[in-house]
Amino acid sequence: MEAGAYVWCRDTKGEEAWLLCEVVKKTHDEVTLKEKDKPSNVFTKGIESINEETGERKFEGIELANTPLSDADKVEGRDNDLIALPHLHEPAILHSLSDRFFRGKIYTWTGPVLIAVNPFQRLQLYGTEILESYRRDGLLKAQGMQSGQDLEPHIFAIADRSYRQMMSESRRSQSILISGESGAGKTESTKIVMLYLTTLGAGNNEAVQDETNGSNGELSVMQKVLQSNPVLEAFGNARTLRNDNSSRFGKFIELGFSRAGHLMGAKVQTYLLEKVRLAFHAAGERNYHIFYQLLRGCTEEDHAKYEFHDGLTGGLDLPNYFHYTGQGGAPHLREFTDEDGLSYTLKAMRKLGWTEKTIDDTLRLIAGLLHLGQITFNSVEKDGLETAEVAEDKILNYTAKLLGVDVDKMRVALTEKIIVARGQEIKTLLTPEKAQDARDALAKTIYGALFLWVVDQVNLSIGWERDDDIRSSCGVLDIFGFECFAINSFEQLCINFTNEALQQQFNQFIFKLEQAEYEAESIAWAFIEFPDNQDCLDTIQAPKVGILSMLDDECRLPKGSDRNFAKRLIDHYLPEKNQTVSENTRIHATNIQKGKSIFSVRHFAGLVQYSVETNFMEKNKDEIPLTAEILFETAPSKLIQDTYAIQKRENLGRAATEAKTGKQPKPKTVGQQFKEQLTTLIESVQKTDPHYIRCIKPNDAAKPLLMTRKRTTEQLRYGGVLEAVRVARAGYPVRMKHTAFFQRYRMLLPTVAEEVLPWSMDGHEPQQLCVKLVDVVLAEGAKNKEASAKGPLDPKEEGITRSEKIRRMQNQPIPMSFPKTDVQLGKTKVFMRKHPHDCLEAHRVFHQHASASVIQCWARGLEQQRSFFISQDAIQTIQRCYRGFKGRERYVNFKNLDSRHIVKQSNGSFFFNLDGPTYGKRMPESSLQLHSECLSNGELSTVPGKGLFVFKAVFVVAICAESALLSRSKIVFGRMLSGRSSPCCVQLFYLSSVPLALVLLRKN
Repeated sequence: MEAGAYVWCRDTKGEEAWLLCEVVKKTHDEVTLKEKDKPSNVFTKGIESINEETGERKFEGIELANTPLSDADKVEGRDNDLIALPHLHEPAILHSLSDRFFRGKIYTWTGPVLIAVNPFQRLQLYGTEILESYRRDGLLKAQGMQSGQDLEPHIFAIADRSYRQMMSESRRSQSILISGESGAGKTESTKIVMLYLTTLGAGNNEAVQDETNGSNGELSVMQKVLQSNPVLEAFGNARTLRNDNSSRFGKFIELGFSRAGHLMGAKVQTYLLEKVRLAFHAAGERNYHIFYQLLRGCTEEDHAKYEFHDGLTGGLDLPNYFHYTGQGGAPHLREFTDEDGLSYTLKAMRKLGWTEKTIDDTLRLIAGLLHLGQITFNSVEKDGLETAEVAEDKILNYTAKLLGVDVDKMRVALTEKIIVARGQEIKTLLTPEKAQDARDALAKTIYGALFLWVVDQVNLSIGWERDDDIRSSCGVLDIFGFECFAINSFEQLCINFTNEALQQQFNQFIFKLEQAEYEAESIAWAFIEFPDNQDCLDTIQAPKVGILSMLDDECRLPKGSDRNFAKRLIDHYLPEKNQTVSENTRIHATNIQKGKSIFSVRHFAGLVQYSVETNFMEKNKDEIPLTAEILFETAPSKLIQDTYAIQKRENLGRAATEAKTGKQPKPKTVGQQFKEQLTTLIESVQKTDPHYIRCIKPNDAAKPLLMTRKRTTEQLRYGGVLEAVRVARAGYPVRMKHTAFFQRYRMLLPTVAEEVLPWSMDGHEPQQLCVKLVDVVLAEGAKNKEASAKGPLDPKEEGITRSEKIRRMQNQPIPMSFPKTDVQLGKTKVFMRKHPHDCLEAHRVFHQHASASVIQCWARGLEQQRSFFISQDAIQTIQRCYRGFKGRERYVNFKNLDSRHIVKQSNGSFFFNLDGPTYGKRMPESSLQLHSECLSNGELSTVPGKGLFVFKAVFVVAICAESALLSRSKIVFGRMLSGRSSPCCVQLFYLSSVPLALVLLRKN
């Protein structure tokens, strides 16, 4: 780092995070920098640390900058993978992501992790042609072949990788974990991944068909799975200050595939729906989409059916009139209208097989919840106590009718509270404030139960029929990102607890397991420290002393309260007077915060402050009041009964175990439910091969082509991307047992003699054989590279074997060239980096194809030879029969010749004119000719009664296909008959395309 070099300097005052600066002057103790974009900004930085071993000085907040890539390098995709950066650090990654973002490249590899930056605009990146290109590329790579094109980083690529690994020999299930904060694009990324996986699972035929499958209009499995998204989004997504379509619940979608890779169905598991949003949402936010879709999208007829009377709104539109939808101002969405949203939702419901009655019952229940929020209470004095009374019976009647419950029992559920003590019921009349809380609690209970029922209906529509049909699965996790607001409550604690657990799993996968494996195998490995947040998880979930365990204990106490819970928590972790930080540094609280029942937790993403007096206990209990239970159990509506049964099933904890011991099953708290669900989720992920997509939100304004560099840096740090890049670059991601490595790659050297490298491992040390195999492979690779330096090897070269000729005619794999240090031999395994593994696999498939071609060559040759011999024998048999028949026919014709068959030509020669069925045409001059000198010598005489001449003929039929005997030249030869020699002339000629040789002419 000398004068004139460019470096990155941390920006501690502005929003740029890092500034690109030029080194003006460097001394022993400090360095003078000048900002590139603002040359007037000149400042100095001192020494931060000194390496005792090397003496290298580290200046404060300074990192070397990479040489800028040329336009040609960018076109070639030199920045597609961040681990290829010469200087790998936070500012280099930030700069690369920013540069690619403004060039429209929102996806970037960081080793095994895909970074996806939300563009906040529609890009042409997901069309059929692009999907097909990644599908084709993945198929070729799965067969060890190269597609001939370097595809850009894409979410299709990571989805294809998970599918190909699932279909490999091990058939291990896969999982794709999509994380990021609200507004980063997790929901859209999930839908894109599902589109790709369902397309591959549907097969070529089904993928290109219409939505219906067959003439009966039944939906294909692929379309059913995709149509589940609009329904789940309508009931589980809402507008927040950060995102128009924020998922207010977590979901894990498991796609089940058969042995052949066909999609058989899917299952959806949901986590922690934000039910509190139903009763309250902040300004600028909205309730769940389904409410606004119904209010703005239903017809005038539906208005009357659902008791939406526009004349009573006082000029307000319906969403602003109703209490549960108007608290945030009922803003419209930017991307689509609520009218279109209702159309999409109803269309998806019908395609999933919902009947019109089911759809109507569901919408009636939604309308009933809207009217429930309109119920108000008057204060009435009874027995000297203030009690609540429903202000308008008309609204109560609307609500009861639409919900399908008894109106009197609903009145009781809103204004009374029943407590069972020692087997006796104690009724308490509620105040107007408590009645309003009971109303909101009832609404949250009904909607939460309805959401669980919707998920069950979706699973019934898209689920597979038999578990035996499922060979492996690919799960897609879309779960809430890390949250930190001005006031954080119980929901944020659960959400951040989830992110802690997922981050720990990410740490284990990327860091812990990698380094532990290298150390166990004695592999040369530069140890990298990484953050371990297990102590934070223990702080939240540990038995007895964890935050959630303490909260559960407080909920069991008759006089438990939020303030008592906060005091108990602070007394345990901050027992000393004026202590503000716990021993494990995870719990923080100042004296002022302690007095306000506020504590802070230091998460992996930073310090988050939680306010306990935001109904921590009530939200954790999530109890269904006894009056509400009576209301649901006696409701005439089947939908209400079904939803209540599902809610009750979810709330019962350890029911099976306690039933065996004779104890009454107790309901689970939300914290208990969540811990169990999260534990199951983490265990499921650990049984799979995980793939990671880190979604980044470039700005909080949701505007395109705008990136706030400081916010982006925070998200990179929170997501563990920086550490993942370093490990992926330095580590060895591929590992195999010695035996498996040797047996798999010994075939790459078919021409190497047994004495040099044996084929069998019997009697040999596996590790030494693997070392020798790597040495010989590299030597052969260097030899082949040198031989092919002037061009491809000639397959017609003399002296090479047929196998070698076929290998030279094949498409050649990538050169077998890589540093030997990229392959490390451990105690029991071989560790490889990505490039040498790709080389070995490509050459293995190459040799398999060549061997298959040799086998096919011999098999096809034998088949053709057999077919030729059969045809040849049949042809010869036919020829023999045909020629024999023709020869006998000609013999008879010659015996019956008379003088009319001889014609004298002008040149004095004679020829035969043979009449008859076969010889009814004049013979050409090249046919059998009798020379005039034979006639003048009297060798032919007249015989009375037989015409002019009599011949005693001898025929010899020569069967000689395509030989010299087929020529029309004269053959003069002598033949001895009866002891005399007679000159004869014979001419080969064609009769009916059959060659015959006439050997004749002896005087009788």
